[in-house]
Amino acid sequence: MTDYHNGGKLDDCARHGSESNSELFVVEGDSAARAVSRVRSQQWQAVLPMQGKPMNAIKASQSDLENNAQYAALLETLGTRIGADFDLSRVRFERIILLFDPDADGIHARTLLMLFFHKWMKPLLDAGRIFDARVPRWEINSAELDGPQFASTDEQFHGLRQKLTDDGIVDFKTTRFRGVGSVGADTLARFCVDPETRALSRIRSEDAESAIQVFEELRRLMNAPAADGLVT
Repeated sequence: MTDYHNGGKLDDCARHGSESNSELFVVEGDSAARAVSRVRSQQWQAVLPMQGKPMNAIKASQSDLENNAQYAALLETLGTRIGADFDLSRVRFERIILLFDPDADGIHARTLLMLFFHKWMKPLLDAGRIFDARVPRWEINSAELDGPQFASTDEQFHGLRQKLTDDGIVDFKTTRFRGVGSVGADTLARFCVDPETRALSRIRSEDAESAIQVFEELRRLMNAPAADGLVT
């Protein structure tokens, strides 16, 4: 089932509600949405693409956010408003999972969305219902291995390559994934979608507060104007 929400195309699921075991994947663009939709359960896993980088919700007003196409789509999908009007009992999904590309733009977009939840839907964070799922950045294949090896960071990748070299395996092929849409279906399901094999990280308010401190420190070091930072 596909619904249209103010510029965001929701691939919905059949079950909803806080006790339904349902979850919403918020992803970066249509390519990622198509990839996740191919491997998710239509019964209890929905997919919503965010088109472009989200507005900075820390500096925006409630009316700004509710009139923004990206956030309006998200609010309609979740079934509730924000700020003082937020109602946790109306949220249509038990879990919200952020699944963004493993690059600088994806990290930035994910952080902006995390800050949105922190300021405008903090009870969702406090209830432990927002999670982060991350696809691998690297895949290594060799005829001398039992199967592909994966790395989530450049550090892990270089460590894995070094281990293979130390083990005498020098004939291998490496692939760097450019985004969620470029990851194979089996790999995407294994690491991000299938509850039996994936590893999600729960996002808390402390994570958002740490992100604010990091960006504020970066802005201070760069001596950037307040209008250019994440927060004022």
